[in-house]
Amino acid sequence: MKKVVIFDLDGTLLNTIADLGAACNHALACCGLPTHAPEEYPRLVGNGINRLIERALPEEYATLDEEERTRQVMRVRQEFVPYYNAHNCDLTHPYEGIIGVLETLKERGVLLAVASNKYHEATVQIVRHFFGNTFDVVLGEREGVPRKPDPQIVRDILQAVGVQKSGAKEQTLYVGDSLVDIETAQRAGVPVAACSWGFVSWEELTAASPDFIIDRPQEIIALTE
Repeated sequence: MKKVVIFDLDGTLLNTIADLGAACNHALACCGLPTHAPEEYPRLVGNGINRLIERALPEEYATLDEEERTRQVMRVRQEFVPYYNAHNCDLTHPYEGIIGVLETLKERGVLLAVASNKYHEATVQIVRHFFGNTFDVVLGEREGVPRKPDPQIVRDILQAVGVQKSGAKEQTLYVGDSLVDIETAQRAGVPVAACSWGFVSWEELTAASPDFIIDRPQEIIALTE
């Protein structure tokens, strides 16, 4: 029976926060809006680029009607995407131990996948840059498909690697660093390991009741045995 490990990207495989923050600050500045200190960005990420931008807008934008707020988000996004596409690997790096864990899992025949709320183009680009062809399936945010915590992305991955719904719980492990990841896995009906090295505190992760909390990437190996 093949095992499948589905990884979140930002805060789980890669520390991407510096490049996300730089791109968002660039886009905000281009639109004449105030920027944020780097240490503010961990609390702004987790639900895709549009939500990142919406959270980064000045507080008074929250009072705009939905149509106008969406227009402002898309105005900033137009500046964000080309900049991020050109600079998304400048400061990003894998967390210590991740590459060795992936190599071990691959050697043992474990199927590997990425499920990210980052838009699909950037997700594929970044994963290929840092991990080559290590992953069997890589999915980011796609038009017409709801973002995490909707479990559709997990279902799409399991279908792509040939895991039947009846075997998903036994064959699958989801690894992520956020409350969104925990909810995604729980809604998909698969075990979830919350990693404490990402963008969310240990206390917040514990409160969300994941199946496991791990402090080092190497712990993932034991969970797949």
